[in-house]
Amino acid sequence: MKNSTKLIERRHAVVAQGVGMFAGQTTAVSASGARILDADGDEYIDFAGGIGVMNVGHCNPEVVAAIHAQAGKLLHASIHVATYEPYVALCEELVRLLPHGESTKAMLVNSGAEAVENAIKIARQATGRAGVVCFDGGFHGRTLLAMTLTGKSAYKLGCGPFAPEIYRVPFPSAFHEGHQGSEQELVEQHLSRFEERFVRGPIAASEIAAIIIEPVQGEAGFVVAPPAYLRGLRELCDRHGIMLIFDEVQSGFCRSGHWAAFQHANVTPDLSTWAKSLGGGLPIAAVLGRAHVMDAALPGTIGGTYGGNPVACAAAMATLKVMEREQLGARARVIGDKVRASFEGLRDHCNVIGEVRGLGAMIAIELSYAGDPTRPAPQVTAAAVARCRTEGVLVITAGAFANIIRTLSPLVISDADLDRGLTVIKAAIIAAAKEHGNP
Repeated sequence: MKNSTKLIERRHAVVAQGVGMFAGQTTAVSASGARILDADGDEYIDFAGGIGVMNVGHCNPEVVAAIHAQAGKLLHASIHVATYEPYVALCEELVRLLPHGESTKAMLVNSGAEAVENAIKIARQATGRAGVVCFDGGFHGRTLLAMTLTGKSAYKLGCGPFAPEIYRVPFPSAFHEGHQGSEQELVEQHLSRFEERFVRGPIAASEIAAIIIEPVQGEAGFVVAPPAYLRGLRELCDRHGIMLIFDEVQSGFCRSGHWAAFQHANVTPDLSTWAKSLGGGLPIAAVLGRAHVMDAALPGTIGGTYGGNPVACAAAMATLKVMEREQLGARARVIGDKVRASFEGLRDHCNVIGEVRGLGAMIAIELSYAGDPTRPAPQVTAAAVARCRTEGVLVITAGAFANIIRTLSPLVISDADLDRGLTVIKAAIIAAAKEHGNP
């Protein structure tokens, strides 16, 4: 019996089955850069990146060195008990890189879901209101409030009742709506309907604390909010005294081609949430916001025991240094252009290419029969992902119907590994399309 099989069997014996397995029977023993070594000694080119975590690559030497150095000084104190340098230094760096207006403040937690929970608490205290508006297709985490905000029903089965005062609106997507007009027309339609809901819907604008949106929806398959729509939301929030929250947990830290996806739209939110690639592989997350908004939270109402752990902060500082020095935002744009062109080229070889979309190095390909969004092809997608794994490339799916392949390779991936990975993915999609055909 292979070592990987033994490890998976041990997992099934003791790990709750609710902890999902998104890449089949894959194991990992070690990793470096954009490659993972499994328990059997087989190597994979990583196009999953720990679900968007490994922008600076697996076991980046500078990150590892920072972890080692900090681990010998201070493992934990809790920022609520004692103030320590790594926490303050990381907040200083974050507000430098991601200013929210004239004055910005930050707070640190452990995960994207925690960041979202704290951002909502801050928004509610800043406005004195309770309502929160989120979007179809959004993903904000698996804690109770974050799960309430999340749109994918598969992640919510049997977990209710959910948090109150959450309201959902459609996310603008020309492909899924079959919209034939211009992007501006799509944006105007959605903003008009949004305003109309304040009058005809279940809650008035005066009762809404925040609107939370992913500038690029992650779990929905890299659906990009039109820049004009984000600008429209900014104007709407300003007019009604609503906090605008951008969830940059998956899109942040160079993945979109900038430090933040919202920078593409030249829009500044009141609050924003961050995690995943911030720690270079260690768990850490942040909420950033306009200083007066952040300071609306009463002492003791935000944070947590482990938030801003000093070792994780040190890893994050090293990670940000690598990203800035290596100009990984620019690298993300190069990677994204290559992935997009490669996926678009598949249209000449099979009839299951629905849409290729994304921003920077967040590029996804949606597989649907005859390119029709109402005819998703999850069987083709699953077969393609399995073929990729057999050929030494790890990819993961997305979307309500699991018919989208999303690419989240480390931004330090070599050109050779990128080209090899794309060759495998393309061949796998073509083969899977031939095997499964039309339903």
